[in-house]
Amino acid sequence: MPGLNLAEVQARPRLPAWLRRQLPATESFARMRALLDELKLHTVCQSARCPNHWECWSKGTATFMIAGDHCTRACRFCAVTTAKPLALEADEPARVAEATRRLRLKHVVVTAVARDDLPDGGADHFRRTIEAVRALNPATIIEVLTPDFDGREASIETVLAAQPHIFNHNLETVRRLTPSVRWRATYERSLAVLQQVKLSRGATIYTKSGLMLGLGETEAELFTAMADLRRVGCDILTLGQYLQPTLQHLPVVEFVSPDKFQAYGQHARQIDFVHVASGPMVRSSYHADDFSPLEPPSAANSPSPIQKGRGP
Repeated sequence: MPGLNLAEVQARPRLPAWLRRQLPATESFARMRALLDELKLHTVCQSARCPNHWECWSKGTATFMIAGDHCTRACRFCAVTTAKPLALEADEPARVAEATRRLRLKHVVVTAVARDDLPDGGADHFRRTIEAVRALNPATIIEVLTPDFDGREASIETVLAAQPHIFNHNLETVRRLTPSVRWRATYERSLAVLQQVKLSRGATIYTKSGLMLGLGETEAELFTAMADLRRVGCDILTLGQYLQPTLQHLPVVEFVSPDKFQAYGQHARQIDFVHVASGPMVRSSYHADDFSPLEPPSAANSPSPIQKGRGP
């Protein structure tokens, strides 16, 4: 991992007005916390210090994070703890399914820490969770947000075998910044993951990806990343502001204005993303149920004929 020179890290700048939020205090928030504690479940809302978790919990929604809360990677943008993971919990899929049932979720998002310590990267745990959720909640839309599984095609196929409705894997940033933002991942590998999903199940599944803005990318680099995602058949795009979790993480280079987010979202729609969420507070699963896959993806969203397993 590239070293982080703490002497160069400055105090976090004051948030602009459009990023300041009043925290709600509702009974729904308290019930959500109690439910998660009772079922001993992790959420990315807490572990990644998502700025929207107060709002989402107050509305009775959350993104479940399976396979523990210790990640084997140390991405320089992410607040999830990097540590030696514990053993997988065999009953965790059933607990996620039960939480989905109690919350009466029409759309559930399941993500996970990176588990490079496991031969399949945790793919079979994803499969079992999807199957448990569907068995108890047959009408619920299931979206997964996966790591890259180190590019293992067999692991991706394991997840796909459980037939999630939406397969999300985040590109996170532009090509130039990828080595410094998420050093264990590669830009090309992430594109290859999304491409494989489309080549394998293109007519039955939507693919989704997200980019953080404000890390120092240029507009031209951002538009290239969008084009690269479309080239591998990505259907859904999220664009949100990067916020520095702690002083030990990458600093914010720019607070992107709401007007710019609106313009970037419009550009994404013009290049035929099926659904776009673009705004300072947008995160991968924020208001995920704004898009529901009632119909299969169009054949027009198939990947361009590029070499399998490689990015464009």
